[in-house]
Order: sequence, then C-alpha cells, then structure tokens
Amino acid sequence: MPSIRHLIFILGDQLSPNLASLRDADPAQDVILMCEVMAEATYVRHHKLKIAFIFSAMRHFAEELRQQGFTVRYRRLDDEGNKGSFREELRAAVAELSPDCVIVTEPGEWRVLEDMKGWRQLLGLPVDIRADDRFLCSHKEFRDWASGRKELTMEFFYREMRRKTGLLMEGDHPAGGRWNYDAENRKPASPDLLRPKHKSYKPDALSQEVIALVEERFGDHIGRLDRFGFAVTRAQAETVLESFIRDFLPQFGETQDAMLVGDPFLNHSLISFYINIGFLDPLAVCRAAEEEYRACRAPLNAVEGFIRQIIGWREYVRGVYWLKMPGYTELNFLEAKRPLPGFFWTGETDMKCLSTVIDETIDHAYAHHIQRLMITGNFALLAGIDPFQVHEWYLEVYADAYEWVEAPNVIGMTQFADGGILGSKPYAASGNYISKMSDYCQHCRYDVKKKVGEGACPFNALYWDFLDRNGEKLSANRRLAQPYATWRRMSDEQRGTYRKSAQGFLKKLEAGEKV
Repeated sequence: MPSIRHLIFILGDQLSPNLASLRDADPAQDVILMCEVMAEATYVRHHKLKIAFIFSAMRHFAEELRQQGFTVRYRRLDDEGNKGSFREELRAAVAELSPDCVIVTEPGEWRVLEDMKGWRQLLGLPVDIRADDRFLCSHKEFRDWASGRKELTMEFFYREMRRKTGLLMEGDHPAGGRWNYDAENRKPASPDLLRPKHKSYKPDALSQEVIALVEERFGDHIGRLDRFGFAVTRAQAETVLESFIRDFLPQFGETQDAMLVGDPFLNHSLISFYINIGFLDPLAVCRAAEEEYRACRAPLNAVEGFIRQIIGWREYVRGVYWLKMPGYTELNFLEAKRPLPGFFWTGETDMKCLSTVIDETIDHAYAHHIQRLMITGNFALLAGIDPFQVHEWYLEVYADAYEWVEAPNVIGMTQFADGGILGSKPYAASGNYISKMSDYCQHCRYDVKKKVGEGACPFNALYWDFLDRNGEKLSANRRLAQPYATWRRMSDEQRGTYRKSAQGFLKKLEAGEKV
C-alpha cells in the first residue's frame, strides 16, 4: 500500500467540503477516517431520530467523498471489531495505515477537545488540530470582544457581526435604520390549511439500514423512527433551504414566537440540523435570505430576525460556551434541585402546552426556539428543576443539539443557572404569556385565567413563587423591577395564597402524581 501522508479524521458534525482539515486534502496521498462509535451515541441517551440522522448523514457524506476520489475508512457501529470510541478507532487506523500525520478540525464539545489534546502522545505522531472556521467569530475574537465588559450583551455582539459580514448594511448603517426588528416579530398565529408543507425526504436504502440499526441498538431511547424525514445529503439540505426561502421566509418574522396545536413547524426554517452538522454554510444561508430582502420578496423584519438567529445568537452562544468551559454546565446560580419530572420523557401531563411540545419532541426530535424557551424551559425554571438534568434532556432529545449550542441556551438562557452571564434576566413567565402566544390554553383542563387553587393554570402560582423564593438573588435585577414591585404591593394573604398553591403543585410533582 502506498505511504499515507495525512489521515484526516472527520467527526459526525463536520460534514462539509469546506472543513479546515479537508482544505489541502489530496486523494492520492491522504485517507479519510469516519466512524460511528457507541461512546458518542450513548454519553447521553440521544433521541433515536438524532442518532439515525447523524449516522445516515455521515454515511452519505462518506459516499460523496468517495465519489470525489478519496479513500474513506468508514467504521459502522455494527462492524465487527468496532472499538467503540474515537481514540481507539483512531489508534487502530494509525496502526494499520502508518500515516505521517493526523489532521482533524477542532470539535464542538469541550470534552472531545480535551481527549483530542492527548492524541499526539497516544499515537506517537503529529496531530494537527485545526480551528473550525465554519464559524464567523473565532475563539480569540470572542475573547477579545468579551474582555473588560461588565455584561456580555448579545445585541452588541450581533451588531459587530453585522458590520463584519456586511449583512443588511447600508454603508455603516443598518438597513432600514434599525438593528433589530424583534418587536414586530411577536404576533400569535392562527391555523392555516393553505400553509405550504415543509420539505422532507423518505428514507433511502442507506437511511433504512441506519434506522434498523438504531431501533435494534437504541430501542429504549426516547423517540420514534417512523417519522424520519431528514435531508441526509448536502444537495437535499440545499433544497430544504430553497423551500424555506421561497415558501416560509416572508411570513417567518411575525409568527416566529407563535405556537399552535397540530402545527409544530409553522414558518420556521428547519435548517438548524443541517447548519450544525455541516451541510449548510451559515454565511451562505444568511446571504440567500438577505437577497430576498434586496429583491423585495421578503420583509426586513423577517429577514433580519432570521439572520440574527444565525450570526447573532448562534455565534454568541458558541463564544460563551468556549469562554466559560469547563464548569459551565455545572453552574446552578438559583440552587435548583428538583429532579426532572418523568413526563418530560412521555408527555403525560394535563398541562396542554407541555404535553404538546413534549409529544412533538418525541415525534420529531424538534421544537422551535420559543417552545424550548417559554414552555419546557420556563416550566423547569419556575419549578426549580436541577439545571444539569434539564441540560442533559435538551442535549438528548433535539436532533440539532450539540453541547456548544445547547448548554448556553439551557444553562444560561432558559434556566438562568449562570447568574446572568448569557442573558440579563431569567425568562420566567406566567400562563398569560403562553395564552397570548399560542392556542394551547384553549385545549387545556387548567384555566389560564384562574390564578390559584384547583383547576388553576400551574404556571400562574409557580411564577410568583419563583420570584418569591429567589428574591434575595433576583430582586435587584433591573429587568425584574416591575414584577417585584407588583409582588410587594400584594397583601400578605394574596402572597400566601400564591405560595400555598405553588407548593401544593410542587408536592404532587415530587410525588410523581400526574399533573
């Protein structure tokens, strides 16, 4: 066998031809290593659809590389002798192929990078760990931006990314004269039988093999596989993007915070899976959306809101993750300790908002950002659920969840467990918000207008109880001044009634009773 110059190790969320480790790859001299390993499939109990999507996408990408002339050493999970972990599969490949060097692009998770740093000593040859430049902001750039700031405000970071990329800019000024059109993107939605259907794909033979494997090996994990409809090639992902741009982007803005029973996707893009796995380039996605605004085919509020999610929020949470790891996932500022309720795995609760979102999560390994923030996340925050358990649940159940993006969104955004590093206030809300932004309350046995007692929406008493029990840590927060002022104006009797109602609900929750 000819001597091998580079052994290029590609991870499961690095399925991009523009990957740094592939940039100078030569099919005549280099070999690519890809592997499905049990350690990565089980370090948390990932949703069946998540595992099936990633494995199928990996197998299809390996075929794409082979068609380009590359030799790909691909280890399937059920291959005889599969070593079960990245490092052991890499060690076996190095022993067999004797490359001059191993090249890899840095991973998205801190634990994998720590393991990677020991590979040079493990293998006894050079290991070139290259920066992942699929992101717009490098680790150093984010550290420099964060240095000396009392608060890390995403809005200011986002403006820097707008200036850097030129997206939606008119010279030095934002298009339309404003940076942010979020205030125009908070309208409820109504059922629409004429809404276009989101693009999906029936599993091909390769995906069907993966689905059978996942059912056999991970049958006791959350989820179901009969709804598999993911794009599993870059070409298919591009088609999903084109469909979103054409059919949904114009209406995306106004209803991006809305929630409806029976319509889990509304006008959302459903492309986070494909950006995070490497199929779609985030900057190219944003430029495609910007073109719709320039061509007057989509309004500015929709395009700006969509672009902000990618170059603003996505880049920002990655920056916070690498700035604050290790230890970020263990933060628990509010000292929340209740275990995650069992209904998070089954959807068996009488709270229609939670049962709807969890059922949709089980079916699709997906929920949109407001469902994650203001339904499941809000409930966990108000009920004082252990934030690490909440973090692990989100990491397990969503097909677009990798720790770099999921942990800051959960630990920081939904649970305020970082004490305000990521966001300036806890995203806590009563049932009134849910009623305003969804039709869930219309189908619920609980009455959202009833504040306390039997049949009252649990979110109402839990909201005030949350503020009360965390008053020492939160009452000085300027963004909570109004609700705390309202709490103080209540009579002792009224405050006591809220506390009693909340504690009665929490006791049922802890006892495992259906709520």
